[in-house]
Amino acid sequence: MMHGDYWGMGWGMWIIPVLFVVLIIFLTRNNNVQSQNETPLGILKKRYAKGEITKEQYEEMKKNIL
Repeated sequence: MMHGDYWGMGWGMWIIPVLFVVLIIFLTRNNNVQSQNETPLGILKKRYAKGEITKEQYEEMKKNIL
């Protein structure tokens, strides 16, 4: 009779799924924190870098922010 080998059964089989769920939660929370901490000027710079706005629009909006 072997009573000490329970890693494949019981609580042991829950370790990997629980760690996976914790990892997913951590990754999604981390992304939300970054987007909340962005400054208006940082967002404006990204929009200009992506080509969403022209240089003139960038300069005008930058003046309004500062």
